[in-house]
Amino acid sequence: MRPSRRPLAVFDLDNTLADTAHRQRYLERSPRDWEAFFAAAPHDPPLAKGVELLLASARECEINYLTGRPERCRADTEVWLAEHGLPAGRIFMRRNADRRPARHTKLEVLRRLSRGREIRMLVDDDELVCVDAERAGFTVVRARWAEESAALRQAQESEGRT
Repeated sequence: MRPSRRPLAVFDLDNTLADTAHRQRYLERSPRDWEAFFAAAPHDPPLAKGVELLLASARECEINYLTGRPERCRADTEVWLAEHGLPAGRIFMRRNADRRPARHTKLEVLRRLSRGREIRMLVDDDELVCVDAERAGFTVVRARWAEESAALRQAQESEGRT
């Protein structure tokens, strides 16, 4: 059987599909409690606007997930997606020890994917990821439906954690 040649729609998870507001408190302390932050991820409520866009995109596109979550969170992430009825798709995660900014790790994956497939859109909440993806020629939808977190934004850029 030939793999799907439909275009790809690539979705971020945290604050795009999953509402992380209830676990932000773990990033607002010093030192940040990354273990607790990621351990609480299975309890994230879905973000209706992100889920709606994903389900609409799935009618024409193959769905891929691109997250800054570390690989050690894969099992919890797969369960969360299934529990919320989201389509199966490849999940690209950060290697556990990779601390590069999300804008670098995500762009690297997008470029690799685009070598063999059309990427219809990237949906992400991280402005720096969005800007760099647009500069690289990708179509971007900014996920502006979750409450912004300064602690998460700093973690994404300077600590390379999500």
